[in-house]
Amino acid sequence: MNICFANSKLRKQCNDSREMRKVWGDKRARKMSVRLQEIHAAETLDDLSHAHGHFHELHGDRKGQISCSLDGSYRLILKPAEDPPPHKADGGLDWKEVRGLIVIGVEDYHGSST
Repeated sequence: MNICFANSKLRKQCNDSREMRKVWGDKRARKMSVRLQEIHAAETLDDLSHAHGHFHELHGDRKGQISCSLDGSYRLILKPAEDPPPHKADGGLDWKEVRGLIVIGVEDYHGSST
C-alpha cells in the first residue's frame, strides 16, 4: 500500500529512524516503524483489519480517519489517500478499495498531541 504524509516534517519524522527516536522515543519509534511496514506490505486497508495495532475507523468530528495503536494511549492517525474515499452502500469506508493512506499525525488520546 502506498503511504503519504500530511506534510514534509511528518514525512521526515517517519522516514528517518534517528529523527523518529528523537521525536517519539525508542519504544514508540519501534512501534511506528512496525506499523508503517505493515501498512506498506498490505495491498488494501482490508488486509490490516486483523493486524496488530487495532486499525479502526474514527467517528464524530474524526469521521473518515483511521487510527491504530502505538504504545500506551498514543495512536497513529491516518486517512485514505483516495479522493473521494471509497464508501460502501451503508456509508462506511470500503476497506477493500483503500489502496493508499496518508499519515496525518501521532496523537495521545488523553489530550496532548505530537
